[in-house]
Amino acid sequence: MIVANVNRAAIAAQKATTKIPIVMVIAEDPVGAGLVKSLARPGGNITGLVGVVGPEILGKNLQYMQMILSAGASIAILLNPTSPTSPRYLQAIDEAARTLGVQVVPIEARTAEESEQAFTMMKHAHVRGVVVSGDPLFYINRHRLSDRAARSGIAAGWLYREGVEAGGLMSYGANLPDLARRAAGYVDRILRGAKPGDLAMEQPTTFELVINLKTAKALGLTIPESILVQADDVIDS
Repeated sequence: MIVANVNRAAIAAQKATTKIPIVMVIAEDPVGAGLVKSLARPGGNITGLVGVVGPEILGKNLQYMQMILSAGASIAILLNPTSPTSPRYLQAIDEAARTLGVQVVPIEARTAEESEQAFTMMKHAHVRGVVVSGDPLFYINRHRLSDRAARSGIAAGWLYREGVEAGGLMSYGANLPDLARRAAGYVDRILRGAKPGDLAMEQPTTFELVINLKTAKALGLTIPESILVQADDVIDS
């Protein structure tokens, strides 16, 4: 049995074996990434949980960010170009930007150092906020990036609440601890004899909106009441 948290781990495992069961915890668009044939019937030896439903989740984060920032504010999207999901993410964010009438500035980073340097590029581009894609590189370095965003006066939106707990402004996405608990159920069923290819991949059942009021105050932003009433959690200390 192999438990793979993210796409890259699953892709590496998939290359190594087509027989040992692989359970994913935070899959990102697994059909588009070529990991499974479909969510309902994965086929092969991979199944598990979808952490990022699809590139469209970035559009929802962009919408919330637009509602928080001043009208006409430019917003960056931070992507890792080495990730196979980046082209789909960029396409989705461009489509959402056209619908919302928002100017989006794509910023790329391949390493932790480039991720921090990206905020210098954002300042030069005069962006007010950034939507951080769900790449593991950014998640692992969320404390460094949230600190750099705060020092740069840029509001950071994340796909996971952990980014907000690290000092980001907001997040909208799945609950990662919940996904990990549900992944244990797949492991149990497979160990009892179920075939991974026959177990449908589950998508998140709930999405949570988390707001950091302390960060908002430091950035001089007022969170609209219409967003606060939607928030599942508000961090104010």
